[in-house]
Amino acid sequence: MGDKAGTRVFKKSSPNCKLTVYLGKRDFVDHLDRVDPVDGVVLVDPDYLKDRKVYVTLTCAFRYGREDLDVLGLSFRKDLFISTFQAFPPLPEEKKPLTRLQERLIKKLGENAHPFFFTIPQNLPCSVTLQPGPEDTGKACGVDFEIRAFCAKSLEEKIHKRNSVRLVIRKVQYAPEKPGPQPMAETTRHFLMSDRSLHLEASLDKELYYHGEPISVNVHVTNNSTKTVKKIKISVRQYADICLFSTAQYKCPVAQLDQDDQVSASSTFCKVYTLTPLLTNNREKRGLALDGKLKHEDTNLASSTIVKEGANKEVLGILVSYRVKVKLVVSRGGDVSVELPFVLMHPKPIEQPGLRPQSVLPETDIPVDTNLIEFESNFGQDDDIVFEDFARLRLKGMKDDKDDDEAFC
Repeated sequence: MGDKAGTRVFKKSSPNCKLTVYLGKRDFVDHLDRVDPVDGVVLVDPDYLKDRKVYVTLTCAFRYGREDLDVLGLSFRKDLFISTFQAFPPLPEEKKPLTRLQERLIKKLGENAHPFFFTIPQNLPCSVTLQPGPEDTGKACGVDFEIRAFCAKSLEEKIHKRNSVRLVIRKVQYAPEKPGPQPMAETTRHFLMSDRSLHLEASLDKELYYHGEPISVNVHVTNNSTKTVKKIKISVRQYADICLFSTAQYKCPVAQLDQDDQVSASSTFCKVYTLTPLLTNNREKRGLALDGKLKHEDTNLASSTIVKEGANKEVLGILVSYRVKVKLVVSRGGDVSVELPFVLMHPKPIEQPGLRPQSVLPETDIPVDTNLIEFESNFGQDDDIVFEDFARLRLKGMKDDKDDDEAFC
């Protein structure tokens, strides 16, 4: 392959190899004030095209039921957003200046390569997958984004799998540069027929945590009552607000600690507990929200959703948030608890000079050797492009069409 680094470009061809889509990245970042534009190129065989047109669509869909239940014309899927771009012949009103990537691809691929553009609305949800159960089959429930390119005489014509391409992309958010204030919460319980109280105060060491980072919970109990605290329970809970036809909230514990720490009457107690919420310990929990995952890559618990003020929540699909719950089990006095909201996200990747960031996950997680083709050029090192087959990067657990399993050219 050589030591020369090139710009990685992902490609996928139709089963008949007459249509190929090129994209510079799979992850498109929501910066709250804007979303990375989707810019790519579609390469077509002019002899095969004849009098047909080339269309590219971008669809954001929320699947809320298994595919094998789609019977009697009922579909457990709602399209949140659909946009269509006519790549060839190009429409004058859709013409835009080429991006640097498109210029380089068209220069390398030739005159039969045509650009396409999409703008992802800011109020669309990020890519989220709901963890399937052990016996679930077919495409997982959740929110996903899909680009589809196809040849047809018109948009009303039936799309044939042999001359169409489907690529799953992701809309992601990264941790904000300025985290919020340190979470703190307190409560006081007064007991019947007593003027003495039990005071619970809890805090986290910070508001923003990265995936895999331990969470430190500082618990301080002042027990002026005659009751005894028998046990202290700490849990990290994931809350998923499903905003579709109506709003429903689902909660799931992702890390727990049950400690037999006792606080006797008229005493104080202070301790720091540490929990680490990881998908590794929660793989059997059906319906747990995960970050949208790509085939041959593992994923993680879903990142917290950051909602821009004034956003229309009815369109948002799945909103994810996290809280730490601290609960005191009091003898003959019920429970005393507080909750601490926090943010769980990925850090923003550091951009390397001359390379475009392609994924949340490190480069070593992508099988590079057998799927990369480097096309040498005479345009200088700045125009070195490395093409990687998109075929290995489809959503894990997604049952592909039979045609999609054929060789890609």
